[in-house]
Amino acid sequence: MSSLRTPICDLFGIRHPIVQTGMGWVSDARLTAATANAGGLGILASATLSYEELVTAISDVRKLTDAPFGVNLRADAPDAAKRADLLIREGVRVASFALAPKPELIERLKAAGVVVVPSVGARRHAEKVAAWGVDAVVVQGGEGGGHTGQVPTTLLLPQVVDAVDIPVIAAGGFFDGRGLVAALAYGAAGIAMGTRFLLTSDSPVSESVRQRYLDATLTDTVVTTALDGVPQRVLRTPFVDGLGETGALRRLPRAVRSARALRRMTGRSWLSMLREGRAMRGSHELRLSQLVLAANTPMLIRAAMVDGRADAGVMATGQVAGLIDDVPSCAELIDRIMAEAADTLKRLA
Repeated sequence: MSSLRTPICDLFGIRHPIVQTGMGWVSDARLTAATANAGGLGILASATLSYEELVTAISDVRKLTDAPFGVNLRADAPDAAKRADLLIREGVRVASFALAPKPELIERLKAAGVVVVPSVGARRHAEKVAAWGVDAVVVQGGEGGGHTGQVPTTLLLPQVVDAVDIPVIAAGGFFDGRGLVAALAYGAAGIAMGTRFLLTSDSPVSESVRQRYLDATLTDTVVTTALDGVPQRVLRTPFVDGLGETGALRRLPRAVRSARALRRMTGRSWLSMLREGRAMRGSHELRLSQLVLAANTPMLIRAAMVDGRADAGVMATGQVAGLIDDVPSCAELIDRIMAEAADTLKRLA
């Protein structure tokens, strides 16, 4: 197994330059800890957890590993500062963000020794957060799952690497050691993977949902705005196709029901949800109707990932699902990637 080290190994305190992304309903304590124990950076997803559930989840990770790990936060969440304080108190190594955190929050975390790593999908976003003092950035190309852009990783990655002087982690389309070497050749300091870690034996997804991913081909994903008004890559299913064909007014009642369910599960108040919606509207320029419809997304993803209802839920995924055909443990996966990377470097030499 290769002992390949890059700047993020020292920055995060990990053995291998591999990051498991924070996927809602998927990146739980077990998956996060398994990745950390295997030498990568496991990231616990918190956007779908109440504050109290996050406290418990961090404690659960601690029971399973002594290795550093991260927690993914929503920068636009009403209690983002409170959650950041929790990470500081608990000594969590990394705070990752899907949206750029405000400069004050970055300063607050960094002052306490927490490494701040937002995800970006454009060079200008990377330049902005780098100027604000973040420690590293995850750059996701259009191949990536969930909310994504149009520029492929092979074009976006070198553009961002040339624009900033902080470590860049490549995401979107990675699943093996060859990809790790390719990312390093572009100037990245490591790779981040979501779909590949979702398809491990340490992932909490049901067998039926896992099989839907394994059966997918490279053309079985679709980028849709029907869920929340922002482009999102998901597995193509009759249910997803139906969302695109259904008008906003017909989707509205279901969205309201989803919002109620999300409120019950997270314990959040209607006022906090409205404030969050208003923040999303400002950052994504969504129409008011789209904000209400956006309430569908967490519950539809939960229906698939937690309840195993692939027929009635949404499965965010990268196109790379079409290249994955096995379900190793996190340890087996990371060991294999590092061995493949070493073999690839020998072949190139």
